[in-house]
Parts: sequence; C-alpha cells; structure tokens
Amino acid sequence: MTHPLFTPTSMSNNSQQPIALSNRMVMAPMTRARTSQPGNIPNEMMAEYYAQRASAGLIITEATQISDDSQGYSFTPGVYTSEQIQGWRTVTDAVHQAGGKIFNQLWHVGRVSHTHFQNGEAPIAPSAIQPIDTQVWIVKDGEDGTMFPCPMPREMHTDDIKRVIADFAQAAENAIEAGFDGIEIHGGNGYLIDQFLRTNSNKRTDEYGGNRENRLRFLMEVVEAVSARIGAERVGVRLAPFVTFKDMDCPDIVPTILDAAEHLNQCGIAYMHLSEADWDDAPTIPDDFRVALRERFSGTIIVAGRYDLKRAESILDAGYADLVAFGRAFLANPDLAHRLANDVALAKADNTKLFGGNKSGYSDYPACV
Repeated sequence: MTHPLFTPTSMSNNSQQPIALSNRMVMAPMTRARTSQPGNIPNEMMAEYYAQRASAGLIITEATQISDDSQGYSFTPGVYTSEQIQGWRTVTDAVHQAGGKIFNQLWHVGRVSHTHFQNGEAPIAPSAIQPIDTQVWIVKDGEDGTMFPCPMPREMHTDDIKRVIADFAQAAENAIEAGFDGIEIHGGNGYLIDQFLRTNSNKRTDEYGGNRENRLRFLMEVVEAVSARIGAERVGVRLAPFVTFKDMDCPDIVPTILDAAEHLNQCGIAYMHLSEADWDDAPTIPDDFRVALRERFSGTIIVAGRYDLKRAESILDAGYADLVAFGRAFLANPDLAHRLANDVALAKADNTKLFGGNKSGYSDYPACV
C-alpha cells in the first residue's frame, strides 16, 4: 500500500484554480542566510540548494523581507528590489525545471530586530514592549556573526500599519513576478503579525489591539491586501499558537487562532500552515485543537514539527492535515522523499553550518542515488 505522504494532491479552498502537487511532502521554511551582499540578493547557490529538494510536493522558502525595515537577521533575503526579484527568478526557474512547486514566505520581524538593521532607529512593533531573552544574529563588516539582544521597539502609528500592509501586498506581487507559484504570510513564531495577535506583546487600546477581533485585524488586512493583489488561491498563512519562544506566551492565543481560521476560511486562501514546536520537550498539540481547527478551516492544512513517516501517516489518516512539512531532515537529505519512500537511512546535518557561509553544509549534501 502506498504511504499517504507520497500520493498526489492539490491545494485549494473552493478555488477554480487548484495548485497540483506531486505528493504531500512540504519542505518547511528554514532560514539559511546565504544571500549575496550587499543587498540581500538570492543567488545561484540558493537556486542549486532549492532545486536539489524539488521532489517535495511543495517548497516554502526561507522567510523573506518585504521592505528594508522588516529585517531581523543578517544575510536573509528580500523581495523588494529589482535585484532581489531577479535573484529569486533564478531560484524559481531552477525549481520549476526540476519539476517542483515553490512558495515564497514573506515576513516582517517587528520587534525581533535591532538598530543595526534600522538605520540606527528602534524597530517597530504593535506596542513598545521589549522582548525578554530574545536575540538576533548580526554579522558586522569583517566580523563573525554574533547574537545581540533585541532593543526596546517603538509602537507603530496607524500610518506605519498601513504602510506595512501595503509592503506585504507589493512584496507578494514582486514574488509572483519572480516566478513563485504563491506566497506564504508568516504570521507565527514571534514576528510582527504574531505580535499583534498576542496580548502580552500587544497592549494597544485602539482598533488594532484590545479584544480578540481587534488583535486579528492586522493579520486579516494583510491577507485581504495580498489576496486582492495576487489572488487568494496563491496565498498561505503560517500560524504558531503553541510556540511561545521570543517572549510570546499568551493565554488567549489558541482561541484567537481558531477565530483567525474562520476568517481565513472565508477569504478562500490556499492553505493554513500550523507551525508546531520541534524541540525535545515541546508541548503536544491536543487533538481537540486539531478537530476545532478542521471544523473552522475547510482548505488545505499543513503541519510542521518533529514529523516522521509514522506520525505523518497518523495525522493524514486522521484528517487533521493534508500536507506534512519537514524541516531539518531536508537540510542534509536533498532527496528526502526518495529516502523516506525507500527506507534509506537519513544523513545528519552539520549544525555548525546552518547560518551563513558557502556551499559547505548547504548545497553539498549528496543524494543517495
């Protein structure tokens, strides 16, 4: 019997233009910080890296800046300059030539940044609340990368909010121009959209803060602006209700995410991507949450976090998810789909070469055949 992970499918939410996928495996978005400098420009090395992994049914790229003030880590790519768009075109062409599908994950990091990336100014955030025990990776000229604590951000004004929403929409259009099959809005893991969703990082009392509906407003206005620009059938959203690092523990986040799922379902987006914590003592996602999420969202659901073949089969068979994303396993196993389908041992990634550098520990991992 064929494992459900390797069966073809399509992504849609009542769309007339579903996106066909060769299997239910997703390469999860993972920051690798290999862009060309100056300019955070995607390059041929990145094209090779992603094309090597095109046997995934869907690739979701590393998080990508929507503007020059949305960056929080050195060497992460952007999609807001002509050079960056052309660089990404090299990547998408390579993936498509290898038979793959690829979405561009778009982010604004909000308070998870540093004055180094903000021309000496404070990063922007829903509220002026400094994240505790949160650091960003910065490479300064002639120096190795170093972790720096995030400074106090400044609260966004309404004009800031409107500008960032417009930046998301323009970045989505740029991504389609660069050849992507769609985009994923990063709404989790402690970054700007997630900061709006949570009571401990959003103390606003206006229409973008306070009650649950107001805290959802920023996410929904981003989704609506992006969908209006490129079509909802090309839009995914990543959310992370059970991830609490970057000082993001919020008692109201689970019902907030379920409310978000209802709104997103009405928008007709292609998928929701549930980012589950992947460390050893990470919280277990309760089945009642998975049931409630499925009841509220009828489109494609992707799950990501500590999945192997057995767990993937279980969640697909239960109907809690339609696609399963693999992160770290894809780093050292460009042919991960073949290895899992044929019970071939997985190679180990070199964790010292995750961020920055050259092909070593990036695109030099061999396929097994």
